[in-house]
Amino acid sequence: MKVPLLVALGLAVPSVIAQQPGSFVVAGDTLVSAMMMFVGGSDKVYIIDKVEGNAHQINGHSLYASVWDLTSRTATPMDVQTNPFCAAGMHLPNGSYATFGGNYAVGPGGDNHTPGSTNQFDPTYEDYSGMRAIRVISPCEGDIDSPQCSWYDSPQGLQMARARWYPGAEPLADGTIVLIGGFNGGGYINRNYPNTDPAYEGGAAEPTFEFFPSRSQAPQVMNFMVKTSGLNSFALTYLMPSGKMFVQANYSTILWDYNTNTETPLPDMPGQITRVYPASGANAMLPLTPANNYTPTIIFCGGQHLEDEQWGNYAYPFIDTWTIPASADCQRITPEPQDGSTPVYIQDDDLPVGRTMGQFVALPDGTLLVLNGGQYGTAGYAQRTQTTTTLGAMPYGESLATGPVGQPAIYNPNAPAGSRWSTAGLGSSSIPRLYHSSALLLPDGSVMIAGSNPNVDVNLTTIYPTTYTAEYFYPPYFSASTRPVPQNIPTTLSYGGNSFDITVPSASYSGAGNAAATNTSVWLIRQGFTTHAMNMGQRIMQLNNTFTVHDDGTITLHTAQLPPLPALFQPGPAFLFVTINGIPSNGTYVIVGNGKVGPQSTAPASVLPPSVLSAAQSNGSSNGTNNGTGNNNAALNHSGNIIVQLLAAAVAFALS
Repeated sequence: MKVPLLVALGLAVPSVIAQQPGSFVVAGDTLVSAMMMFVGGSDKVYIIDKVEGNAHQINGHSLYASVWDLTSRTATPMDVQTNPFCAAGMHLPNGSYATFGGNYAVGPGGDNHTPGSTNQFDPTYEDYSGMRAIRVISPCEGDIDSPQCSWYDSPQGLQMARARWYPGAEPLADGTIVLIGGFNGGGYINRNYPNTDPAYEGGAAEPTFEFFPSRSQAPQVMNFMVKTSGLNSFALTYLMPSGKMFVQANYSTILWDYNTNTETPLPDMPGQITRVYPASGANAMLPLTPANNYTPTIIFCGGQHLEDEQWGNYAYPFIDTWTIPASADCQRITPEPQDGSTPVYIQDDDLPVGRTMGQFVALPDGTLLVLNGGQYGTAGYAQRTQTTTTLGAMPYGESLATGPVGQPAIYNPNAPAGSRWSTAGLGSSSIPRLYHSSALLLPDGSVMIAGSNPNVDVNLTTIYPTTYTAEYFYPPYFSASTRPVPQNIPTTLSYGGNSFDITVPSASYSGAGNAAATNTSVWLIRQGFTTHAMNMGQRIMQLNNTFTVHDDGTITLHTAQLPPLPALFQPGPAFLFVTINGIPSNGTYVIVGNGKVGPQSTAPASVLPPSVLSAAQSNGSSNGTNNGTGNNNAALNHSGNIIVQLLAAAVAFALS
């Protein structure tokens, strides 16, 4: 069953969706409330929901997965068997995606109160427990109902060693995925109050970590998960050049060696602001570029600060969270400074508006978009608090947040402090995007926004209802009448090795060739797996390049492979964009690395020829709109020195 976009909304189907810069456009009905999404291959977005009473059915039960076709703009149902509610997800080196964990089987009302329902199987929704489930899909062009194109998901299938609901996940340099912590029960935060058992909380918390594919060792306790007990759902994780992992939860921060299970404390989050769920601050790694020597810096914005007892317990918060303004604070940290200095949090520009459940999306002009979320409260839902003891007295239904923020903002990491945020020319969405909303960069450079469902089960009449309507947001670079059309982009990229040439025809950019070439950048973006106001695995890297401008205006971009350090950009799927004068091309789907879990081949850093300007092409100002952060790439042919410094720093950290 395919549902044309807008038909389910009773609206006419336009032949072309308007692409006004800074605008939101209704895209259509995703069939399920899009709690989780990821781009699979070059033309599909895979969508997963929690198990609940959706009107759409599949194989005799309510639907909780679909796939959105970017070309036809249609949604098609997909079947999964285990409950994926609040699972983690991550790419695999061959372009497949896996999701990990989820909730027990549930029926109407989100529990097992109906006859015959157990936490292992519910006969109404026909879902099985997803607590240990591993679901895998290999996006493909064939019939999605065929075995090779559908979800591999079975209650007797792939299993984790431990049950994990809200686990953290991060890929390693060889494509292995580390799975961290999670719940075994509860739902709001994973602890009781008072917190008398910070490790296990009577068996409902899971403080261990494990690997996928599995290593030959039992899951080990991670001390950091004990220290951060209660506020470590979906722990925020970023692999570093040294191979160690940056981990943040509650208001604590560490560098973690997962091979030896040793932790190096880093500074606490200033102001003890919580960024993990349910505070749900926006977080992202800033673009890795030749200009910053591919040094990772992490940014955190928004979230929430409550006193310890106010967070409550597994069931609900102890205060009326919707009365508490979300934080506007932003902090940066460089976990492994190349000068050997001590890592510190650095105050950054505040958000224009405080947000909980705000989400960063990396754009192919080197900026970051933040959108979705609310100005008050936290993520999650409940039917009471310790203060408001009945659902009927809850002013926003089951939602623990209010004040939806409809207008996005754009963050330029290279702008001077005090001027990094902009909302100029950006419209607002009228659709509240609160708990269980999601956002994802699409291959054409637009952003798909979907979801929002702060309800235990489908509710179409409450103030913040279950939302099936998706939107597209068009960033300011859609103001360009001409966009680059790069040619000869390879389908696979390597870690070091021979450079490759990209051809940009003169008709696909505005202005003079010399000016355009000197303001061109090549971006590699992995959008990640979006859930709970974050994109797990999202990274953006600028590939080093020089150029030759030909007399007819054609530009040849001599483009380096990735730096020969897989920890910087782990193997797997990504999209390559060419951006000229701040205007990106459509993204080209590529696979980074050898497509397998295991050691990745590396070679010396690519050596690029010097840039060559054309005598026939004026080097005057371009007529294109420059909304980006383009660089003079003639000055960037220094990747060899960069990689020498980078590898030296990585070795130093690995030995520390």
